Amino acid sequence: MSTAESTPTNLAEQAVHTLRALLGDSWSVTPLTPAPDKEHEGDSAFDGRVTIAPPDNSPYTELLITARQSVTPREVETQLGAIRNILAHTHASPTMLVVSPWISARAQQELRDRRIGYIDLTGNVFLSVTYPAIHLHLQGASRSPRANRGTATGTKRVTLAGEKAGRIVRFLADFTPPYKATDIANATEVDLGWVSRLLGALDDQRLIERANRTITDVDWAGLLHARAMTTRLLTDNNYVGMIAPAGTQSVLRKLATFPHPPYGKPQVIVTGPYAARAVAPLATGGQLMLYVDNSAGSVDFMADYLGLLPADHGAEVLLLRARDAVIFERHRKVDDIPHVALSQLVMDSLSGPGRMPAEAEAVLDRMRATEEFWRQPWLAKLESAPRR
Repeated sequence: MSTAESTPTNLAEQAVHTLRALLGDSWSVTPLTPAPDKEHEGDSAFDGRVTIAPPDNSPYTELLITARQSVTPREVETQLGAIRNILAHTHASPTMLVVSPWISARAQQELRDRRIGYIDLTGNVFLSVTYPAIHLHLQGASRSPRANRGTATGTKRVTLAGEKAGRIVRFLADFTPPYKATDIANATEVDLGWVSRLLGALDDQRLIERANRTITDVDWAGLLHARAMTTRLLTDNNYVGMIAPAGTQSVLRKLATFPHPPYGKPQVIVTGPYAARAVAPLATGGQLMLYVDNSAGSVDFMADYLGLLPADHGAEVLLLRARDAVIFERHRKVDDIPHVALSQLVMDSLSGPGRMPAEAEAVLDRMRATEEFWRQPWLAKLESAPRR
C-alpha cells in the first residue's frame, strides 16, 4: 500500500487483513460497522472495531483500531496512553490496536509498555490478549520506507540525517543540560530555526525533555542510536582501502609520533574497531579505520606518511574523508594517538559493517557506567571560556 493510499479506512482494512493472515483461517476476524445513530457522534479516537473469535467458540475479544500516519513516543505517552487508561476502567476493557505505515522501535516499545497493540505496513506487529490467548510479536522494518535523507519534500520537517543534525546530536550527547536552542545554534553554527525544528522532533520522540524552552534532560544513548539509523559509515564517508606492508602496529606507532597540533583539531583520528577496543575490549581483529580531513591531497599525504599502499581487496586500513569537522571535535588521546569522541565512536560503530554494532553496544555500556567522566557540563564550559 502506498503512502497516498494510507487513509484511516485503508489502514484499518490492512490491519484486518494482517490479523487474518497471522491467525489463520480457523480464527474469525470480523470488522464491525458502526450503527447508523453512532456514525456522527464526532468520536474520532477510533477508526474501526474488530472482533476476534478462536476456533473453539470460546469468548471473543474486541479490538478498537486507531489509524495514524505517524506515531511518536510522545503521542503514545500522552494521547494514546490516556485513551488506554480510560478503556482499562470500562466494563468490557477492549484492546487498543494502533495501525500506521511505519512505527519506530522507540514508539513500539512505548506501546508495548502500555499493552497497546500495533501493526505497521512493514511487518512490525504486537498484540497481546489474555482471553482468548493471543500473543503476536513480529519484527518488520527498522527504518521508515518513507525516510528522506534530509528535509521532507514540501514541508519544513527535519530529520536526524545530514551534517547539521550530526553536529547537534554530538552537542546533545557530549554536554549535560541545562541549555537552550540558542546555545546549541551558537555552538554548532547551525541556523536557530533549524535547530528549533529538530529539537521539536526530538521532543516528540522523547529523546529530550524540556521545561519551557530549556532542555533539561537528554536520552543520549537513544539519541545516538536514532542518529545511527540514518547513516552508513562507509557510504556517507568516501574512503580508500589500504594495506600496511609493515603491519598495522607500525601504522599505530607512526600515528603516535605524527606532529598533531597541541591544540585544535588533529589531521588524522582513529575510529572503528581499534578505537572501540581501547574502551571496551570485545574482540580482536577488524580494520584500522582512520578519518582524515577533507582537504585536497590529505589522503595521499597520510598514506605516504603511514607507509600505506592502495588495495582493491583485503584492505587492512581504511582512510575515510571526514564529511564534517565535528568528527574531530572533543577527541581523546589514547597512547598519544587521537581517537574520536565516544559519542562519535558509537555512531560510527552502530552504522558500520560486521561486528561493529556489537562493539558499539559494549562501548555504550562503558559510557553508561562512566558518564560523569566523559560528558561535560555545559555551564561549566561557559564559565571557563575566556572573556572577550
